[in-house]
Amino acid sequence: MGRSLRKGREAKKALRSAPISEDKNPIKPGLTGGYYRPLSDSDVKKLYYLSLSALEEIGIGLAPKSGIDYMTKAGVILGDDGRLRFPRSLVEDMIGLSNREVTLFGREEKFDMHLSGKKVFFGTAGAAVHLVDVEKREYKDSTALDLYNAAQITHELDNIHFFQRAMVARDIADNFEMDLNTLYACCGGTTKHVGTSFSESGHIKKCLEFLHLVAGSKKKWRERPFVSNSNCFVVPPMKFATESCETMEKCIKGGMPILLLSAGQAGATAPAPIALTIVQAVAECLAGVVYVNYIKSGHPSIFGTWPFVSDLRTGAMSGGSGEQSLLTAGCAQMHHFLGLPGGAAAGIADSKLPDMQAGWEQGISNTMAGLAGLNLVYESAGMHASLLGFSLESLILGNDILGQVQRCVKGIDVNDDFVNLDVIKSVCLDGPEHYLGHAQTLELMQKEYIYPDLADRSSPKEWLEKEKPDLIKNAIAKKKEILNRRGNKPLFTNDINKKVRENFKIYL
Repeated sequence: MGRSLRKGREAKKALRSAPISEDKNPIKPGLTGGYYRPLSDSDVKKLYYLSLSALEEIGIGLAPKSGIDYMTKAGVILGDDGRLRFPRSLVEDMIGLSNREVTLFGREEKFDMHLSGKKVFFGTAGAAVHLVDVEKREYKDSTALDLYNAAQITHELDNIHFFQRAMVARDIADNFEMDLNTLYACCGGTTKHVGTSFSESGHIKKCLEFLHLVAGSKKKWRERPFVSNSNCFVVPPMKFATESCETMEKCIKGGMPILLLSAGQAGATAPAPIALTIVQAVAECLAGVVYVNYIKSGHPSIFGTWPFVSDLRTGAMSGGSGEQSLLTAGCAQMHHFLGLPGGAAAGIADSKLPDMQAGWEQGISNTMAGLAGLNLVYESAGMHASLLGFSLESLILGNDILGQVQRCVKGIDVNDDFVNLDVIKSVCLDGPEHYLGHAQTLELMQKEYIYPDLADRSSPKEWLEKEKPDLIKNAIAKKKEILNRRGNKPLFTNDINKKVRENFKIYL
């Protein structure tokens, strides 16, 4: 009996240590969620019709002149109060013209993300102004190098599928140079799809020239645009943001996908009721749908309802709250109802360090977002202090969390080849009265189960024998290993890197 058990354990360890082929990996980018639905069908319709009424009766204020010209030509009504009001028939017509499926391209085809239905992808995002130093337990101003390092690490993490700028390069004073070097840091660090924002619309022309160089030509860029614009085109409640709108217009004309981002904060810039916060976010993003599709029908865009939560005792943001998780899941349902590719925020930790609080905040919200079938889960790893701090170690630990989340999204496979009584009969009637080392167990070890990279599952005895491994120390070690191995070499050809540096001031 003891010998048989040992053989079983040895067989399992040998199989687990072997590389997993892509076809056997139990989790892959774009798993289908949608099992969790906090809103009923009637709730969803009610919120949708309220959103249409908000656009029709209240409208959106402070549109730039160019936006007013576009939208009034489309059929939007400019009131004496300067607000644009959207007839519901027009909004619904524009929804009909919108893209139903979007591919966000990587610089390598293997990283392409095909957004449709309830497929789920996880990535970073944010504009953190601090890097978390977990060893000193301090926050420092984030730099272009920090952003570059985050992109390099993300490139090595299988469960993080895209890299949206996570930090602000605060060591670069000039806004144009900051925008350009942000692109360089992101694209130089990873060939996964990149998301970024721009400080001013006047920067777009030169930034597009940079992207044309990286792509190989303007034509190649337009065929496979590998960077999207994260665009806060509205300032909640129900106002346009002039500079962002002008940036959006130029990005559309430049062939760049757009994340239509509404980021109200419940109880502050959005109503306190969770359901009504969703209404406002949907209304604001629907205005963006009209805006984008009049400029270019079917332009690739993401319905970015990103409402956040306030701790109403203090007014502080609480991105790690249960209410945030509900908001995000509810928004996913609205995206599905509209039939539009959508994104929202999850995985934000209010905790200042990668500790137990951060673990439950990141785990709960990411799981709910994944189970809700949210297409793009932004902020899913690395973000702390309610978007103010970013941790490279937490990014690495987040990869483990997201592996478990994706396994939940995949669900339970009821396959007749395996779900039958044959194995139970064989083990119970013919021996050895356990499943260790059984052919089925060995076959399904890699197909049915996933194993964390850094999380410790050893017994207390083994833990002591391994000198009490520390999760944070292991994350620090992996961070150093990745960055040392990458050797600060950007993922550009030497020729492209030379041309970029000849044409632009690069700080890295």
